[in-house]
Amino acid sequence: MKNIKKIIKYMGVIIIIILLLVLFRPTWTSNIKGDNSISVLEQVKINGTKQQIMIRGRDQNNPVIIYVHGGPSVSEIPYAKYEDLLEKDFTVVNYDQRGSGKSYHFNEDYSNLTADVLVDDLLELTDYISKRFGKEKVILIGHSYGTYLGTMAAYKAPEKYEAYIGIGQMSNMQESEIDNLNNTISEAKKAGNTEDVKYLEGVAEKIHAGEAVTPRGYVYKYGGATRLINMSDGDILLSREYNLLDSIRYTYGVANSQERLVKETLDKPLPKIVTKLELPFYFVMGKYDAMTSSNAAKNYFDRIEADQKEFISFEESAHYPNFEEKEKFYQWMCDTFK
Repeated sequence: MKNIKKIIKYMGVIIIIILLLVLFRPTWTSNIKGDNSISVLEQVKINGTKQQIMIRGRDQNNPVIIYVHGGPSVSEIPYAKYEDLLEKDFTVVNYDQRGSGKSYHFNEDYSNLTADVLVDDLLELTDYISKRFGKEKVILIGHSYGTYLGTMAAYKAPEKYEAYIGIGQMSNMQESEIDNLNNTISEAKKAGNTEDVKYLEGVAEKIHAGEAVTPRGYVYKYGGATRLINMSDGDILLSREYNLLDSIRYTYGVANSQERLVKETLDKPLPKIVTKLELPFYFVMGKYDAMTSSNAAKNYFDRIEADQKEFISFEESAHYPNFEEKEKFYQWMCDTFK
C-alpha cells in the first residue's frame, strides 16, 4: 500500500512538472541563415505597455514591412510560415497588438481599448522600427481588422509609409456583412444543408440592420475564409512561437475585446473616417472572401481619393490571398517594391 501511495505521489509530481514545462516552455522563431539576417521574437515597450514583436528577414537592408494582424485580437505570428518567400526580399515585422496573444497581460485593464489606441500604438511601433533599421519609410500591410487600423494609420501619418496595402480590406461593415451572408447562404444551398440555410436566414434581420456579423463558423465551413490552405487553432497550439500560456493569453484577448472592437467597426465604418489617402495604396482581395466582401471593398476603393491606387483580385483565394497564393503575392510585392 505504501509503495502504491509513493507511486501515485511521484506520478502527480511528474504530471505537474510536465504541465509546467508545457505551460512555460521557451518560445522562439526559427533561425534565418545569412550574415545580415534577422530572426527575433521579443517584447518591446510601446505606449506604456509591453508588446510582442517578431522580425524576420534574410537581409536587414531590404525594405521593411509592418504587418498588422486581424481579428480583432487574433494574432498572426503563428502563421509566419506562410511568409517564407517574403523574407527573402523584405524584412517582415509581425506584432501582437495591445491585449492580443503574447501582448495580453493579466494585470492590465483593457476596458478602454479602442481602435484609436491601437492606431496610436501602430504609429509608435512604426517610429521604433524605422529608427531600428534606419529607414525613412516602411511598407504598411493590414489584414482583415488590421486594415481598419492600417487605413487610419496611413491617413494620419502618410509620411511614415512608402505605401499601404489592405489585404481582406474592411469597408462599410454593414454592406460587407450583407454580402458575406448572401454568399454563405448561397454556398449552404449548393451543399444542400437546409438546416444551415434556415439558421443563417434567421440571423439575417440583425445583419441587415448592422447589429451583427455573419457567424464566422459558417463562413469557414463554406470556404469564405480559406480555400487553398487549412488554418486552424492547431497552428497556434503547435507553433514554436507560442506556448500553452500564450495560447491562454490569446483566448483571453479574444474574449476580452473582440466583441467591443467589432461593434466599433459597425458603428464607425471606414468610409466615414477615411475618404482620401496621401500615399500609394493597394487593396488585395480574394475572389471568394466572405469575411470582408470584395465587392464592398471595391466600392470603397472607388470612393477614396489618391494619386496612386490599385485594386488587385486573387482569383483562387478567400480571406488570406497572401497565404493562399503566396507565390503570386510574393511576385507582386517584388514587382511593386523592388
